Amino acid sequence: MKRRLFLGTAGAALISSGMLNGAMAQDAAESESLVADMVLGDENAPVTIIEYASYTCPHCANFHANQFKEIKANYIDTGKVRFIYREVYFDRYGLWASMIARCGGDMRFFGITSMFYERQSEWAQGEPAQIAANLRNIGKVAGIDDATLDACMQNGALAEELIAWYETNREEDGIEGTPSFIIQGEKYSNMSYEDFAAVLDEKLEEAGYVEETAQ
Repeated sequence: MKRRLFLGTAGAALISSGMLNGAMAQDAAESESLVADMVLGDENAPVTIIEYASYTCPHCANFHANQFKEIKANYIDTGKVRFIYREVYFDRYGLWASMIARCGGDMRFFGITSMFYERQSEWAQGEPAQIAANLRNIGKVAGIDDATLDACMQNGALAEELIAWYETNREEDGIEGTPSFIIQGEKYSNMSYEDFAAVLDEKLEEAGYVEETAQ
């Protein structure tokens, strides 16, 4: 069962909170692009997976606790697969989590992402102010100081660009729920690790990948 996307005029609803202040008046168009894909694996890997996921999606948390670990060990870390993670925003809390994860930079992004999924049932509870505080605490555990967190969370241009980026990606890839996966340009729903492995092995064969064997 997939959680459906929060669409339409999502931008204003997502950012309407005490967590983002007057910085929203900042004009994103005047700055360089603030958003880039977050990537794991060899950039020259023969197969590419794009995951669309929300930090507030329980099914996404389950995927990262289970299938993803095996995919990473057997396909990403071995140079067979390049993995791209793209955030989906059902609500403002997912947007806040995304901003904090990206606040850590490329080196910390996936570690913070793992923490958000592992602790999803803890931080995604309570009133907005409490959820904001919970997210900040995870950011601090990851080594981000208060001043840096303040700067990241008050970056209105980043919030606007993330929302626009998400909506463009969603439309281009026809994403209707999470988690969803684009594997070599073809869309897939969530599945067991065994089914993922079968699809990835097929795509690797189509790409002409030949696994090296020890001599």
